[in-house]
Amino acid sequence: METTATNNDGGSLVPDEAPLLMPRQSFRRWSGPPMRGRTAWHAAFARLIVFLTSGAVTLYGATQMYAIVGQSSATNLQFVLVALFAVTFSWITLSAATALFGFCVVVLRRARREDDRARAEDRKVPAEFVARTAIVMPVYNENPEIVCGMLAGLARELAAKGCARHFEIFVLSDTRDPDILRREASAVGRLRSMGRRGVATYYRKRPSNEGKKAGNVADFVRRWGRRYDYMVVLDADSAMTADAIVALVRAMHAEPRTGLIQTLPRLTGGETLFARLQQFAAAVYGPLHASGLALWHGRDGNYWGHNAIIRVAAFAQCCGLPSLDGAPPFGGPVLSHDFIEAALLRRAGYDVYMRPDIAGSFEGTPPTLAEHAARDRRWAQGNLQHARIVAASGLHWMSRFHLVNGIMSYLASPIWFLFLATGFALSWIAEAVPTDYFPREFALYPTWPQFDARQALSLLGVSLAVLLLPKVLAWAGVMIDPERRRAAGGGLALTLSVLLEVLLSSLLAPVLMLMQSRAVLDVLLGRDSGWGAQQRLAADAPFLTVARQHLGHTALGLALSCAAFNVSVSVWLWLLPVWLGLVIAIPFAFFAARRGAGAAARRFGLFLIAGEKRERSHAPLPKGEAVPG
Repeated sequence: METTATNNDGGSLVPDEAPLLMPRQSFRRWSGPPMRGRTAWHAAFARLIVFLTSGAVTLYGATQMYAIVGQSSATNLQFVLVALFAVTFSWITLSAATALFGFCVVVLRRARREDDRARAEDRKVPAEFVARTAIVMPVYNENPEIVCGMLAGLARELAAKGCARHFEIFVLSDTRDPDILRREASAVGRLRSMGRRGVATYYRKRPSNEGKKAGNVADFVRRWGRRYDYMVVLDADSAMTADAIVALVRAMHAEPRTGLIQTLPRLTGGETLFARLQQFAAAVYGPLHASGLALWHGRDGNYWGHNAIIRVAAFAQCCGLPSLDGAPPFGGPVLSHDFIEAALLRRAGYDVYMRPDIAGSFEGTPPTLAEHAARDRRWAQGNLQHARIVAASGLHWMSRFHLVNGIMSYLASPIWFLFLATGFALSWIAEAVPTDYFPREFALYPTWPQFDARQALSLLGVSLAVLLLPKVLAWAGVMIDPERRRAAGGGLALTLSVLLEVLLSSLLAPVLMLMQSRAVLDVLLGRDSGWGAQQRLAADAPFLTVARQHLGHTALGLALSCAAFNVSVSVWLWLLPVWLGLVIAIPFAFFAARRGAGAAARRFGLFLIAGEKRERSHAPLPKGEAVPG
């Protein structure tokens, strides 16, 4: 190993520089070699089935909706309603088709006892590998004790496996807060002292946070990239076990044309009821959805920004991000850089794929609805910014699909809002405007209004089935897996938790719809979200604070309820899931943000995840711990 050098870099302790050229890429021109490699037959077949299934079900739903609202002669507003329904319905049918494939993958994997694909790689790759890997941790005003505690635990695991000399930890600080900087330096100092007996640790402080997180990582690659074969990128609230990291290195070592391998991070460490709901949903539904995505994405996958391994030379060759013309939110630095970096790797012919079967990948989740909304605001801006990049020269069509899919994940909320508003307007018109039974000047018989209630109920049933299918399949997948079923507290606790999660997430959905719609509107109006530090430990907010945050939602819910009741009882009942979720937004958000509510749910055996079962067996959760002084 190289002798560590001490540089005067803002108090940072770093190794000798090993520069690697990382040219800025162009989105307008691509003169590189044509795409190498072909899509595997199973991925191509899965894509065909997923898109055909989603398209067929969407077409059925749209034709049924048209038949319901426009049997005699559809108006322009009714055409708008059908179009909005088709867009929103296509979104959930694609998810359902993916879940169906994921269920097949999970069941077949279990039947063939192939849950741990790393065993096959152990046979292909010698246990003693020679690659050097950087474990990269970019931080920006984060809690240094928690971050360094997690890294200390990982360093001990790697040392215990006897492969510490192949790994180095690099803390890349963009922290601006002076108090956090002092604590950061102290925590890293204690972490570095462990490196004398195991994994070496380095600390780099940038004088400015140019380019935000993407610029932080790019600076590391440009200054020390030649020192490493691979880098494992973590986030301040994420963690990985040594086994997971070693499995990633071996997988990368076995396939020289692979540029990036993404794991499936499992949410963990949540204490509030809101966080526990999120991590339970991720634990039950996430593996199924990710397995389906991994199948039909194939080697044309995506990157989620952390808990992934990257080939450093390929990243330097392909992923130097330019700044977009103009001011934020659509100009300036690329915010959601991860999708773009994956697209640029694929453009150059490197494989990008997901390994949801590798266990030991974790991340935290926002503790409150308010923090979730703040993070979502940044993500909305980053994803909508991709509208300027989706037509970039040379991208693989699947990379363009990932970008469009990310954009749609935020446009779906305002589209759903417009669908509800259009449906309500049509209902009001039907009640308020007198029916013209003789719309033509000369008619022997009246034209009666037509509405097929049976057809409407049938479409409602199909829509609910498509919406709930992923959750039902995920529940079934856990029920047939004894280990996962026990981790969730048993079959009865799992079933009750899933039913409660469906109920609570349904009540939460209208609030999230309005929050995301507001975020999209802010971006379209040119408002920049900035890049503030996340409040990862926020909880137990005062009631008045929560009330101020959700007063508008409650007022809108009350107004919608009164207006719907004014139109008709049937419209009031049709919109009940929407207005009820808005009316109770304040008490719901307040209760969901309480640690006590989360602890109570755990005591009753609700919303349990596998990590908590390990904790009960006195094996620590892979989350931050204090670094010994």
